[in-house]
Amino acid sequence: MSERPEEPNQASDAESLLPIDEHVEEGHDAEGRKVRHRGIYLLPNLFTTANLFAGFYSIINSMSAQSALAAGDAASASKYFGFAAIAIFVAMVLDGLDGRVARMTNTQSAFGAEYDSLSDMVAFGVAPALLAFAWALGDMGKVGWMVAFIYVAGAALRLARFNTQVGTADKRYFIGLASPAAAGVVAGIVWAFSDYGIQGSRMSFLVALMVAAAGMLMVSNIKYNSFKELDLKGRVPFVAILAVVLVFAVVFSDPPRILLLVFLAYAASGPVQYLLHLRRRKTLP
Repeated sequence: MSERPEEPNQASDAESLLPIDEHVEEGHDAEGRKVRHRGIYLLPNLFTTANLFAGFYSIINSMSAQSALAAGDAASASKYFGFAAIAIFVAMVLDGLDGRVARMTNTQSAFGAEYDSLSDMVAFGVAPALLAFAWALGDMGKVGWMVAFIYVAGAALRLARFNTQVGTADKRYFIGLASPAAAGVVAGIVWAFSDYGIQGSRMSFLVALMVAAAGMLMVSNIKYNSFKELDLKGRVPFVAILAVVLVFAVVFSDPPRILLLVFLAYAASGPVQYLLHLRRRKTLP
């Protein structure tokens, strides 16, 4: 007498025929029991995917700018450099949104954290280094690509260290310059000066110093304020929204130069505070 196969087995057989396996992630419920979750959260990973696309779009525009320079079309090259830099700043906004959306909707996951780090590596590691290389560092030969690699390696090490310290580090501070801020310095330099039609070959040495410094700051032990203690869900005085409007007005009055100054000031704040801390320690009896 033949037996009818069970429906769960049929479902598993059907799933095994799919060309892409379902993602299964282990976690814990509210009572601490181990549970297995199938699938991924869509909303935060959409922002992460957009972040990855912005980084990829920046890389494509950097390559287009380099081709335009080789063809002697300086005007098109400047336009492509601007697009590449803007894409990195867009990636910063998207990178800030995916984490906040995940926390606000309680959709954090190990998959999302790893996907976010890989996207950051493209948007804030590879894309800024290639942008700086195409604009200025390429004229320095081997020294140029070595400086670009220092930045890429610094971003990779910074992200790897951040992932291993998520549960133990003080959330009020970043240890080392955050990769989006370092990318903001590099992209801001290219956008601010290429917008004026200045060729990167005239500033190769200065750009090399800035890119190498950004790469080294990312792997340093210097503390930077993370601003994560800001409560965006609570009530604030009415004047706060007026301050936000003023900030937007100032930024949009001259985005390339204002954003460059903001990220340069933030990058310099860490070493300045570190030196002041050393000075106070020396003056103590």
